[in-house]
Amino acid sequence: MKILLIFLISFFLTGCKERIYEEKNVDYFKIENKNIDVYSDIKINDILINNSSYEIISNNYQIDTNKLGEKEYEIYYLKDNKKYVYKFKLNVVDNIPPLVFSGTSKKVKIGYEGDLCNLITYGDNYTGDVLCQIDGDFDLQKEGEYKLKYTLSDSSKNKKEVKVNLTVYDPSKEDNSNSTSPKKETISFENIRKKYENEKVSLGIDVSKWQGEINFKKVKEAGASFVMIRIGYQDGVDGEIVVDSYFKENIKNAKANGLKVGVYFNSQAHTLKEIDNQAKWVIDTLDNETLDFPIAFDWENWSKWNSFKISFHTVNEMAKNFIKIMENNGYRGMMYGSKFYLETIWDDFDITWLAHYTDKTNYQGDYLMWQCANNGRISGIYGDVDIDILYE
Repeated sequence: MKILLIFLISFFLTGCKERIYEEKNVDYFKIENKNIDVYSDIKINDILINNSSYEIISNNYQIDTNKLGEKEYEIYYLKDNKKYVYKFKLNVVDNIPPLVFSGTSKKVKIGYEGDLCNLITYGDNYTGDVLCQIDGDFDLQKEGEYKLKYTLSDSSKNKKEVKVNLTVYDPSKEDNSNSTSPKKETISFENIRKKYENEKVSLGIDVSKWQGEINFKKVKEAGASFVMIRIGYQDGVDGEIVVDSYFKENIKNAKANGLKVGVYFNSQAHTLKEIDNQAKWVIDTLDNETLDFPIAFDWENWSKWNSFKISFHTVNEMAKNFIKIMENNGYRGMMYGSKFYLETIWDDFDITWLAHYTDKTNYQGDYLMWQCANNGRISGIYGDVDIDILYE
């Protein structure tokens, strides 16, 4: 009896635990590439080459590519009715150099005291702290044309070199006697209708407090079928969230006149915490208001980008978090962006609102709505208004 008891104890302590074997110098499996790009969407099966008949029993799990450096992974396989583990290491790397997304011909007044690095706008996919070094002879106290070389380096020592033409000028010597303001051009909503409207396309506008009092009855009669309404905005970097002073009036009157509605929020956030607060504010402010169209995330702070010290990955995560919170609360989310930034910085989003002021856009991505003009004119609104084309 005593012997049986000892056996049972031993069985439960050791026998119930599945034994896993490990072979050294295994050549059954190979990893196609052990250097993985940061933030890439990679699963084990994407890089694993199985040269054997042994059955892999691991799940096809996601590789963590959010942090640089080496990390050990493992898969399990069956051989001769025994379970084995194959261990391997992957190294997450960043091989993408910083990006310059501004012009490189710059002009400053004589005696300029600002940071020359901030004359151009640049950023990086992984880090928000890009080192800027300037080479070349220049004198900010003397008029002239100077050719400079900017070298931008990220935390992985990827470098981007760009040539900058700097002009130092004396404003007192400039002749402004013949300067005249160009005549402002406008585009009528009726002309947009004639050019674009068909059975698969409908037209609308987007509005905020800048349009003032709107006669939505006339807007509807002019041929608009929908309106995107600004619900609110962030009042400056690190500023308070403010409801658009015409939001409640606009959404009420637009609906009353048979227009379909969606809303957008203008953010100047530079942290994920700010985004969470802003998204929750939007949901609270809507107070279960029904919408026909998605809630758009509008972030356009590129002129301030250098001072934000964030990566392109972070700004994309901000947008995705905002949209996710909208969807978690029963609404659809949408990304708003201009053609240039949609092509160079923003990731692909399920629903996109494209801004591109041209007769025919050559944007190659998918988009639900196209903001084709910011100088439109329509009955019911005094002054300019954005005109939008919706693809059914």
